[in-house]
Amino acid sequence: MTGLSGCGAASQAAASRLIGTLGFARRLDAALQKIADERGSSLVEFSLVAFMLLMVIFGVVEISRMVLVYTDVANAAREGTRYVSVHGSESTSDIQNVVKNALKVAPIDPARATVTPSITNTPGQPSTITITVAYQYDPFTTYFPLNVTLSSKSEGVIVY
Repeated sequence: MTGLSGCGAASQAAASRLIGTLGFARRLDAALQKIADERGSSLVEFSLVAFMLLMVIFGVVEISRMVLVYTDVANAAREGTRYVSVHGSESTSDIQNVVKNALKVAPIDPARATVTPSITNTPGQPSTITITVAYQYDPFTTYFPLNVTLSSKSEGVIVY
């Protein structure tokens, strides 16, 4: 026995409940102490994960915008080729104006685009037009230092 031999059964049961309660209280105190020691770690983990998540979101937005600008550059080159094919204009300034007007629908500055038309006249064959449009991409966010030139080339036959 535990030294409570002179006491009744009820006293022994009460004493063992008290010892069990003290054991539970010690375990609870140890668990609460552990939680108190780790309280700031969840804030640090959240800040690191949130930062990485924001970088991924900004990266997706930047790449999506780059694809949008490239698509607009390619469409402008195609529109310039179509204009020359249908209207037969060989004026470089007319071609550049058509392409730069097509670039105005994009979220870019058309003045920064380089338009290079090239007309090939081969005797006995139809004339062809090749238009190259290049644009120095400017990132939406300055966190990603991108130095990319988006370029598209369109070729067609002048049927006019």
